[in-house]
Amino acid sequence: MNRDNATGKRVVVIGAGIVGASLAYHLASKGANVTLVEAQDIASGVTATSFAWLNTSRAAPDPIALLRGAAIGDYHRLEKELPELKIQWTGALCYGAGTDEALHSSSHASTATQVTGSQILELEPQLKNPPAQALFKAEEGALDAVQATHALVAAAKDRGATVLTQTRVVAFRTVSDQVTGVETPLGTLDADVVVLAAGTGIKALTGMLGTPLPVEASPSIFIRYVAQPGAVRTLIANADMEVRQTADGTLLAAEDYRDDAAQNHPSVIARQTARVIENQLSGLGSLAPQLACVGLRPVPLDGIPIIGYLPSVGGVYVCAMHPGVVLAAVVGRLASEEIIDGRPCTALDPCRPERFFHTQ
Repeated sequence: MNRDNATGKRVVVIGAGIVGASLAYHLASKGANVTLVEAQDIASGVTATSFAWLNTSRAAPDPIALLRGAAIGDYHRLEKELPELKIQWTGALCYGAGTDEALHSSSHASTATQVTGSQILELEPQLKNPPAQALFKAEEGALDAVQATHALVAAAKDRGATVLTQTRVVAFRTVSDQVTGVETPLGTLDADVVVLAAGTGIKALTGMLGTPLPVEASPSIFIRYVAQPGAVRTLIANADMEVRQTADGTLLAAEDYRDDAAQNHPSVIARQTARVIENQLSGLGSLAPQLACVGLRPVPLDGIPIIGYLPSVGGVYVCAMHPGVVLAAVVGRLASEEIIDGRPCTALDPCRPERFFHTQ
């Protein structure tokens, strides 16, 4: 596929989850000639099983505090640019294990308010046994990660991007240690820059280039229940559950993955979690799981996102990160500025791939 008649920088983005979709949108918005390549379907990977909590607070020290701090603002920017993007800015009500320490942590001072008694019940009137105190993070929210990804892809296409689904990258074309394109069953895609945003697939893709990055698959359990709207107003996170509700009444929950034993199968965990939610919230009746599955989150070995150009192979920019949903908007903007404008961003400095290639 020869695309030499394009006027902008030719960028191939591999991976059409929310991170790849955001990159494609921001790159196309800056005039790049973008091709988004996906081995399966749009939002078919971990994006489809994301709890999608826009949670930006972490206890200090946090190497990516600057990125987290900008994440909410970038989502508000995207809402203005893309009216079809739907975000629930409900705030998050957090209590239980670890919250008492967080109440006095300066890292939460600007984003969380201590609430007690009647304030908690005003936020969540269905709580059967509200805690004595909790943190309310009013600026936080959640989104439908699949819907958001499709909205970003559609906006990228409106700005001239080409989208190829069911298209696997089988090889990279290189000239003198510079990647000049990717090989697919449909042919060759010429590229000035190739962006790797394929989640857990990044380890294999960088392995094909002889520079494998340590991106592991970290499992978590994603659960969906049918319920009457209005049971949960905020996003509730406590020692026993993380739960939120969409506008149509769907209850979403996230649980830690334990192992592959039968007693820890997602369907079993979903039933156990349903009992926990029913015990804590009134008016739900008996919750029946609609979906319970394992999602594989891409987590770099040291837990810090990997964002930037590979040091030993020219023309390859990597975006591997957890939390991908939280950072998708801000990283899409900053990475596109680096790729198109050549303007390095200091907020991304802790994330550079070079840290895995230092020699003693």
